[in-house]
Amino acid sequence: MFRTKSVEQSILDTEEPEHALKKSLSAVDLTVFGVGVIIGTGIFVLTGKVAKETAGPATAIAFVVAGVVCALAALCYAEFASTVPVAGSAYTFSYASLGELVAWIIGWDLVLEFALGTAVVAVGWSGYVRSLMDNVNWTMPEVLSGPDVAEGFGFDLLAFVLVLILTVILVIGMKLSARVTSVVVAIKVGVVLMVIIAGLFFIKAENYKPFIPPSEKQAAGSGWDAPMVQLLFGYEPTNFGVMGIFTAASIVFFAFIGFDVVATAAEETKLPQRDMPRGILGSLIICTVLYVAVSIVVTGMQHYSELSVSAPLADAFKATGHPFYAGLISFGAAVGLTTVCMILLLGQTRVFFAMSRDGLLPRFFSRTHPRFKTPYRPTILLGVVIAIIAGFTSIDELATLVNIGTLFAFVVVALGVLVLRRTRPDLPRAFRTPWVPVLPIASVAASVWLMLNLPVETWVRFAGWMVLGVLIYFVYGRSHSRLGREGR
Repeated sequence: MFRTKSVEQSILDTEEPEHALKKSLSAVDLTVFGVGVIIGTGIFVLTGKVAKETAGPATAIAFVVAGVVCALAALCYAEFASTVPVAGSAYTFSYASLGELVAWIIGWDLVLEFALGTAVVAVGWSGYVRSLMDNVNWTMPEVLSGPDVAEGFGFDLLAFVLVLILTVILVIGMKLSARVTSVVVAIKVGVVLMVIIAGLFFIKAENYKPFIPPSEKQAAGSGWDAPMVQLLFGYEPTNFGVMGIFTAASIVFFAFIGFDVVATAAEETKLPQRDMPRGILGSLIICTVLYVAVSIVVTGMQHYSELSVSAPLADAFKATGHPFYAGLISFGAAVGLTTVCMILLLGQTRVFFAMSRDGLLPRFFSRTHPRFKTPYRPTILLGVVIAIIAGFTSIDELATLVNIGTLFAFVVVALGVLVLRRTRPDLPRAFRTPWVPVLPIASVAASVWLMLNLPVETWVRFAGWMVLGVLIYFVYGRSHSRLGREGR
């Protein structure tokens, strides 16, 4: 259960012709992928919700806190991705350092994270598109607008079609995916910069007072509604105040989800030892700066108590008498979520492909397309499944599962850096995480703290998914493991 797969063997497996991925990505491509997946729902929606309900103008500080947690993890990811340039991200890193069972658990966790994240974003994209259609008096029938809109049966046709189209793009090839992403990222970053620059002219200094609103106790929660930290330590999180910033950070963390997807493309990068650290850290820095700037501008344009929760950026411009900018922001949000959905689907298929190549999932899924050199079988399978989930399911309550899954991956990767430094000090490392062991330990502590600020019901659902994964491992994965069979 705790046998490890050597880094040399992992790299050797990537050279098998029928299981090899095409190397076509540069540092710029990776950075674009990172920005493309990070800038999405968080910047267009969460800013208003957190400012109005939790942190006020200090939302900017909450974004910094969440960005620091991600930066700690990103430094650990960068070392692994440059040392083990193999598809699979945290799954592959865990296999090389912590053993097969831990690798399976984290791989199973990533399957949940990316699949659910893709479906959630596809449904959000559908909502923005329907809103734009309403502006020109085009209305989708309720029965095809999803279960959130229709009474009784509802199927979200737009979300379903989006996932299928993105599946086709990913099957055709990574370079096409990178080109599509570059165009879309340019549009949505342009919209974000427009918000920042135009919004600067409508800021009123009095809207920042107080910058950190005084604390007010949340309504006492109990049972399933109480955050895990309250259940364990008796600490009752607050709205506003200094501690409210940390509560807000655990919420806006969702806005950063996805930078770890960059690591899943390590095997398809031309010079992974040099370009993976640049792509991971570069995309995270760019997005953190944009998030902080947007939150400062939007809370300066409109008092935090008056911000809209559903569309804060667009409604802030409406409140200042500029509806044109509001329509442009809605368009940017709809376009931007397209790349988020595609890159999450990309990460999902690469983890599934890596687990299949190792025999923990059926090897049938590890063969690449003879022409495009992409893992077309898992891409098609997962694309169809996720399209159906997005079409039929209302999954707002499950979005926190994406948070806990990502934070769990952060913990495992940080621990993996510590273990591999001790067990394989001889490995050539193009990028080395600084201040080991202090920084990885700090990454673990920060990630666990944000996990504890999530509801208990999220922990219960996550534990249920993990138990199911462990059962599948002992029923199938352990006996079919390629590493185990070679050992026998």
